[in-house]
Amino acid sequence: MDQPELCQHILDIKTLKKATELVCEICIKTNSKWVHLRTCQTCGVTLCCDDSPMKHMTAHYHEVHHPVVSSAEPGERWLWCYPDEVFAEY
Repeated sequence: MDQPELCQHILDIKTLKKATELVCEICIKTNSKWVHLRTCQTCGVTLCCDDSPMKHMTAHYHEVHHPVVSSAEPGERWLWCYPDEVFAEY
């Protein structure tokens, strides 16, 4: 199966930002729980995914419009662009 064409937001990433700790930075402060983690490729913040109760990474996107996140889960190697709805493995 062919991978869909990559968007410019993903093509613009030259250095991958990785989580410094495997925790949602907001959930830790608010004593919430998370399911999976994502790392913003613009600012490097690591927050919880949409399967998590608080959906902090999507809220981050809507607040500051940083377009691309990567999975921060060990063994996962992919990017997601919110505005273009493009998924890319690396």
